This record gives sequence, C-alpha cells and structure tokens, in this order.
Amino acid sequence: MSEFVEVPGGRIAYEVTGDATGPLVVLAPGMGDLRTAYRHVAPALAAAGYRVVTTDLRGHGESAAGFASYTVGDGADDLAALVRHLGGGPAIVVGHSFSGGTAPLLSVREPSLVRGLVLVAPFARPVSPNPVMKLMARLVLSSPALWGMYYKNLYKGPRPADFPAHLAAIKTNMRERGRMAAARTMGLDTKPEMAGLLPQVSVPALVVMGAKDPDFPDPRAEAETVAAELGGPAEIVMIDGAGHYPHQECPAETTEALLRFLRQVAPTGDGVSA
Repeated sequence: MSEFVEVPGGRIAYEVTGDATGPLVVLAPGMGDLRTAYRHVAPALAAAGYRVVTTDLRGHGESAAGFASYTVGDGADDLAALVRHLGGGPAIVVGHSFSGGTAPLLSVREPSLVRGLVLVAPFARPVSPNPVMKLMARLVLSSPALWGMYYKNLYKGPRPADFPAHLAAIKTNMRERGRMAAARTMGLDTKPEMAGLLPQVSVPALVVMGAKDPDFPDPRAEAETVAAELGGPAEIVMIDGAGHYPHQECPAETTEALLRFLRQVAPTGDGVSA
C-alpha cells in the first residue's frame, strides 16, 4: 500500500513490507524507473526479517512532479526525510544508478540515519559528458517511447517474465505531466555534489555491478574505483551476464549478495529496531 511523506515542494511515495521491528532497509530506484524495480528483491529481504521500504524518486511513480529541482542533493534530502519519518533508522540504504549517488551523499550529510550502503550500478562520482553525449541524453529523455527503447537496451542479461508490464508501467507514468522533464533534468545532472565525497563515507558499503553494464566503459574498473574511494570498508560483487539492472536481470544472485551484506551490517534480532 502506498504511503507518503511530505517534503518541501511536494511529497514522496513509498511502501513498507516485512517485519515492523526489523532493521530498516530503504530501496531507491534509478532515474526513469519505478519503485517496483525491486519487486523481485524486496520480498526476500522482508522474509529474512527486515523492514523493507521501496520509494519512488521525486518526479517519478506516485511521488509528486513539479519540484523546483531534481539534483542528487535533493534526492538525499528526500531519503533523509523518509528515514526520519520512519523513525530515524539507522537504515541500510540501497541506491541504484542515480540513487547510487544520493545514498552516499545522505550518509555524509546525515550519518546518524545510515548504517550501511548498497550501491547498485552507481553513478557515485561527478560526470563530465561531452557535447555528443549531452545531445544523446536530451534525445533519449525527450519522450517516454525513446526512454523505453534505451531502457530496454540497458538489459544485457535475461529480462524477467514481467518485464513488458514493468516497462509499460514506466512509459505510462512518464506520460504524466512533469515526469519526463524530471527524468531529463536528473539525466543531465553532472552531480557536482559528489566531488570529493566518497572518501567521507565511513559506513560499510557493498558495490554491486553488472559485468556487462553498458553505462560504463569498464564496469569492473568503475566498481573498483568507487570501492577504493569510499572511506569505509567496501566490497564488490560483480553479477556475471547482467547489464545495468542486476536486481531485475539476475535477482537471485543480487538478493544473495544483499542478504549476505545485510546480515553482516544489520543482522535481524540484533536488538536494534528501525
């Protein structure tokens, strides 16, 4: 069931499943996606005793559109508001792609709210697109149809059986007023807030990367760079055969990696409720 937390300029949609007394795990999707991106992962985390929260990004899903800005910093503020609304955590925050930048930024800005990070195919560093890349990004993010074509191309592993329905839901959502513009703004964000940030992250982190992720010239090298720059203990899990969406292409392997990390950082029954 959808619930909402009010933030300056609008509201953020989320859904809670699992053990109400278990450690809090917040799952944030990437740009141009919905919180149902975690539909093949969240049930297993909930069954393992965690309080699992999936959230829509601002401008996406059931969250409000029409915000004044859509930066990585805005996303971190939204996550902070959500964790506080849910009792203050501390939470393990899972961020994919764009949210792979908001999650570590949150941990630096609000360290009391975060006890661990999982960064899935993260854009966790500033980006400097050349003019051709900027033009392509504007084109891809100009319509739901073009975004859908690009989104499909980011899957290099097996697509789940319900992929057509998920993609149709994304495109339907993107046709709503203000949502395509929100995704476009996020996609063109150069993420200046991320400059020099990763060394300030002190909580344990897991970097999950699809070995065939087309968003990075060398996915393993990107994962290793992010892990090396993080200031706290970090490990890497490469998902063979997966592209940019390992949590959808290879959910069993991704869930196994998540649960292994969660049990290390926030074991259920440890006396800490969230």
